[in-house]
Amino acid sequence: MSSSGDLVLRKVEAPLFWIGALTVAWALGRLAYRLVSATRVWVLGNGRLVSPAKLGSWAVVTGATDGIGKAYAEDLGRRGFNIVLISRTQEKLDDISKAISSKYGVETKTIAADFGSLDIYSDIENKLKGLEIGILVNNVGISYVYPEFFLNIQNLDSFINTMININITSVCQMTRIVLPGMVERKKGVVLNIASSAGSNAVPLLSVYSASKAFVDFFSRGLDAEYKGKGIIVQSVLPFFVATKMSNIRRATLTAPTPERYVSSALSTVGLESQTNGYWPHAVMGWLTTGVFPTSVVTHYMMKMTTSMRAHVLKKQKKG
Repeated sequence: MSSSGDLVLRKVEAPLFWIGALTVAWALGRLAYRLVSATRVWVLGNGRLVSPAKLGSWAVVTGATDGIGKAYAEDLGRRGFNIVLISRTQEKLDDISKAISSKYGVETKTIAADFGSLDIYSDIENKLKGLEIGILVNNVGISYVYPEFFLNIQNLDSFINTMININITSVCQMTRIVLPGMVERKKGVVLNIASSAGSNAVPLLSVYSASKAFVDFFSRGLDAEYKGKGIIVQSVLPFFVATKMSNIRRATLTAPTPERYVSSALSTVGLESQTNGYWPHAVMGWLTTGVFPTSVVTHYMMKMTTSMRAHVLKKQKKG
């Protein structure tokens, strides 16, 4: 190498070394921060925050008769909250209300309401008046019967309206009803159950995916607006949980029971404004939003939902 080449190399050698050293230090620092944050959230948790003494004596849960909603109602009852259960079927409401009241010795109220309709909120508002509501769980939601191309959905116009009313309007309206009392008392928690499907576009579940993305953005925006007023608004984005909606009957590590999922998710309140709620789901969320390119995730989702659709249609033909 010529002397001029040696001179150039010596000039750039030190800057390149420090660039490399700083890059490695930054990467190690990020890794250490993630490990500390993960330990704080998934090992230590913050379960003591969710209590009637710290938030208020009543909890309101929508979609409270099945799956995740039922698990929230039961877990909050175990923690000593009085529970308002809101769902469509009065008979189911009565059964769960009696079970929670007798098991945990708390007061319960029920409100039968079809969130597919828009004329239910004045009645709900009247029945919630005077209650010290410390926590609201906006859980009610619907998905597709099976993955389908947008224009192939039966009764598409009605389907769109129902999906928006249940998955989006209910979250906004219930928050409108409950939030003023929390702001007045300067304490309260709103848990909006979105979905991992709202983190990435899911083909053949497009309306559902978009509705859950709304819930996520709405929640994060409200959390920023009202955090200084003592209010926590958390966006909860589960992956698969063993519920009727997911059609998963047997729980696994990555598809837990609703009870296991909710117990984990409640320990993240006050630690994460946007959470997957359960550590295996957090790993999956990190991979799908922070590691793999969006195009790769969307392609994978398309293959998965297309396969699910074909399986259902094949079963229908055999039937």
